[in-house]
Amino acid sequence: MAIRLSLFLAVLVVTIIIGVLIVLVMTGTLTAGLTNNESIIARHLNDISRNIAQEYGRLAVETINFPKELSHSIDEYVAQYGIAAAEIVDHPELLEDIISHAFEKVKLFLLTAKASGSFIILDATINPRLPGSENSRAGLYLKNMEPNIISASSPNITVFQGFPSVGRSNSLSLHSQWRLEFDITSAENYKNTIATAAANPNTSLSRLYYWSTLTLPQTSEKIMVCMAPLLDAGGRVYGVCGLEISEMLFKMSFMPNDPTFKRMFSALVPVSGETMELSAAMIAGGYSVRSITKDNITRISPIKRCALQLYRTDSQDSFIGLDTTVNMYPNNSVYADNQWAVAIFVPEEDIITSVIRLNHNLFGLLLLLFLFGILFSLLLSNKYLEPIQKGLALAKSVDHNNAPQTKVPEIDELIQFLNRHHKEIYEKALQKDLSFAILDEFIEKTKTLSPAERKVFNLYVKGCKAREIADKLFLSINTIKTHTKHIFVKLDIASRKELNLYIRMLKEIGKEINT
Repeated sequence: MAIRLSLFLAVLVVTIIIGVLIVLVMTGTLTAGLTNNESIIARHLNDISRNIAQEYGRLAVETINFPKELSHSIDEYVAQYGIAAAEIVDHPELLEDIISHAFEKVKLFLLTAKASGSFIILDATINPRLPGSENSRAGLYLKNMEPNIISASSPNITVFQGFPSVGRSNSLSLHSQWRLEFDITSAENYKNTIATAAANPNTSLSRLYYWSTLTLPQTSEKIMVCMAPLLDAGGRVYGVCGLEISEMLFKMSFMPNDPTFKRMFSALVPVSGETMELSAAMIAGGYSVRSITKDNITRISPIKRCALQLYRTDSQDSFIGLDTTVNMYPNNSVYADNQWAVAIFVPEEDIITSVIRLNHNLFGLLLLLFLFGILFSLLLSNKYLEPIQKGLALAKSVDHNNAPQTKVPEIDELIQFLNRHHKEIYEKALQKDLSFAILDEFIEKTKTLSPAERKVFNLYVKGCKAREIADKLFLSINTIKTHTKHIFVKLDIASRKELNLYIRMLKEIGKEINT
């Protein structure tokens, strides 16, 4: 009975566990890790995209003000020479003085904009007769080597490009990769800004500033610049100026820091349809992505049961993440069609590992629940059956009058029934008038027993039970039961209780049973 009850409870526990698993599958709980990951990635995307929109919006405003103030200052300066700013291309001898005059404005915007660099590039060269001068432009490029340290009193500023005399007169050192003039051979951003401003006269600077990424000449440093055209009082273009955000400054400002995904990274990236150009992106993260920065990354498909997207590079590296469009230009800008997005990427295997780890924890809890259920089933079955087993042992005893209550109603009722049945047998025996003659007759009947039956009868007389008799005589219990039936028939009795009654009565009157 104990084994059956334990098995029943164990089956019940297993059924409940299976039911829980079915519910988990149907409700998508087993893929809850994806939902949790979506929440993590979405939170980082929301924070970083908001910060980028605010910071880049502020830099765009600074970039718009930069050429306004700088052009006004240069216009006034060159007016003393009787020329317009757009005519400096014909006066290369004035370029060093003009750049020296512009220095304070370039430095001021570098510091106030909290950028990593600021520059001015004039559409002129100091020596038009030199070979390759058509791709050489005079200007000034200042770099703050520690843009993360906001210290207007002691910034670490160097001259990356420009006249060395400007650096000396302002106690600035030259950058290790210093050059005198700008090489615009591959400077499409410069050419594009000049050409677009020339093609759109009388257009507000708020519609002409331009964002682009490039690698600094003679270095491996990627930067992002926002530049705007320099326009003289007559609206003619004579150069550009702008602000720089280095890759290091971008990384320090917009790197996601999440303990769950160590290889998560963010990107500000130009978008064309479903494709993002990583080679033109600014990337921030502890995870090295240099191996994929020459690739494009494409949205492949959304992930089931969540808003996460699957992305794949040209090199077949897979990432999971989210992206959102960020407005880098006003709607009326000539560059409004240039789409940029902020994206958060996590290597696909990291997401899969996270989901598997979460499911392992869930299955571990279910296993503990299962083991606890089995153990509880065993304890409960033993606890529940203990009074029943004790009650059954009492029911098998001879004396039911003094049997204690088992607190199991069914067992107590069984003992009461056996007690009443015993009394009924006793009363029937009395009704038969158990005289000495009847008892003598009973003794005579015992003489009809076979030797084997006599051995069994004698052990009954001694108070042994059937199982004890079988052990003593080295016989099977079935053989003992057969002998018992024959004894009952030969002695004309109906049960062991009646047999015990005769034996007790004989003992009470002192009659000996020849055993």
